[in-house]
Amino acid sequence: MNGAAVDDASAEGGIAGSAGLAATATIRDATLADLDEIARLEAALFGDDAWSREMVREELAGEHRRYLVLADADGALHGYAGVLVLGSDGDIQTIAVAPELRGAGYGRALMDELLDEAGRRGAAQVFLEVRADNPVARGLYGSLGFAEIGVRANYYQPSGVDAIVMLLQMKERQ
Repeated sequence: MNGAAVDDASAEGGIAGSAGLAATATIRDATLADLDEIARLEAALFGDDAWSREMVREELAGEHRRYLVLADADGALHGYAGVLVLGSDGDIQTIAVAPELRGAGYGRALMDELLDEAGRRGAAQVFLEVRADNPVARGLYGSLGFAEIGVRANYYQPSGVDAIVMLLQMKERQ
């Protein structure tokens, strides 16, 4: 999973107003037409750890995946997220929200939709990796019921930051 550039809204969840986007923001399925804008956001948000444009394309086109985008009324993208489900296992592939919108519940909204999708596809459990140096994202995932189960040393490259592996048992979803 990428570095999880997300926000953590209140424990109640929901999308709150931020920069006037709340009234017009939509979460919709990503398409290959979104590739360039997602790749641009990826590079801006994750820097040296960003997926290449080709990696983003492969994710969008890959089997067993669903990708979402957070778009404003003009169609500009402010976030994206994806899940992979194989059999009874789901994996949050990536999630990102533009810095100016963090803290308003958009990350939670994207995660809720990904988890709903994982459930519809029969996932009994969902995994994710999050940067060890991202306490906000870890807090969001914890509030959604994920538990920290391990560490992958030096997972994020080239930065060498550890990944915390987290697991949600879907039957315990909050």
